[in-house]
Amino acid sequence: MLSALRWGRQDHKLPTPASRRLLTGGRPLEATLPFDEVVVWIVGILLMLSLVMVYSATIAMPDMPKFKNLSSYHFLKNHAIFISVSLFAALGAAAIPIRFWEKHAPKLFLLGVVLLVLVLLPGVADVTLGARRRIDLGPVNIQPSELMKFFVILYAANYTVRKREQMRSFRKGILPIGLAVSLVGALLLREPDLGSLIVICGIASGMLFLGGIKLRLFIGVILFAAIAFALVIAFSEFRRDRVLAYLDPFDPEYVRGRGYQLSRSLIAFDEGGLFGVGLGASVQKLQFLPEPHTDFVLAVIGEELGLIALLVLIVMYFVLSRRLFEIGRQAVALDRMFAGLLAYGVGLWLVVQTFINMGVNLGMLPTKGLTLPLISFGGSAMLAMLIAIAVVLRVDYENRRLMRGGR
Repeated sequence: MLSALRWGRQDHKLPTPASRRLLTGGRPLEATLPFDEVVVWIVGILLMLSLVMVYSATIAMPDMPKFKNLSSYHFLKNHAIFISVSLFAALGAAAIPIRFWEKHAPKLFLLGVVLLVLVLLPGVADVTLGARRRIDLGPVNIQPSELMKFFVILYAANYTVRKREQMRSFRKGILPIGLAVSLVGALLLREPDLGSLIVICGIASGMLFLGGIKLRLFIGVILFAAIAFALVIAFSEFRRDRVLAYLDPFDPEYVRGRGYQLSRSLIAFDEGGLFGVGLGASVQKLQFLPEPHTDFVLAVIGEELGLIALLVLIVMYFVLSRRLFEIGRQAVALDRMFAGLLAYGVGLWLVVQTFINMGVNLGMLPTKGLTLPLISFGGSAMLAMLIAIAVVLRVDYENRRLMRGGR
């Protein structure tokens, strides 16, 4: 099936009855819903868990001087609004045919670049701890890097389909998209937002491989990216300190500095044990663990609900990502290359970002500011991910319609 993705045609042949049974997992086509119910159920469960854990992680924040004027329901209320708006936008996105996204992918990519430029302009961005990542629109903020992840997926899928005959050439196939991603990377590093850049590079690299890039070129791209990231870290003092703190977060030199977040996160997991200390009973969220509702919400889950809950959560992410990849596989089998690459790209996004967030929380990776998809507090991240998943559900809907003999 990988070969079908890498070298597929665009003739849109209707599947035979045997192939229909294969594409639907052996179930009768008439018995299937017009969308993937597993994806909908898992997303719904994750969103409900998100509301519970964001409330639990932020209920004590008004005791902090920084949030003393806020109610204990402030973050829960805002998060519920974020989810509601995002679901409404996702429903709209699911109603849009995939051919629209394919046609306008380059324009959306350019829109993302414009937003990344705007966030760097004085007076436009909401500056937090020296980082310029959000465009201030009064009552709401927009984080362009989150939207850019989705735009890069659309652009990479569109580019790969258009250039599929040239993807085995470095100059004609790899270099142009490499320059486009490099432009995005330069803008993200100016914010700075290395975490989002790592996710975007992971998505783009994976989609290039699936798009037919030669193995030696793919290895070259990975080596170049690894060297570039190593240089970025080497020439940045605070990033070097983060790596050193990651190696030994309890070192006296780092435990109250760069290693503070990680050390507190590891303490939370240790206190949670197998079954957790109980919902709402976390100690680390009480002014000890920074960002307990965003980057380190997993640590709060681990402390309150325990290892068993973490394993269940990992299984849900695994099943969700597997279903997204399966939808992509079905699209490719139907010779819908853009749709297939789009679904694969969203699956890659979910896997890469979830792995990095969990790796950071568990001390497997150096500390980076990335949210846990579909759970962490944050409007732009929730909006972008739900829209992306809704578009994949649209891919699935069009797959099923085509398998029923429609167009």
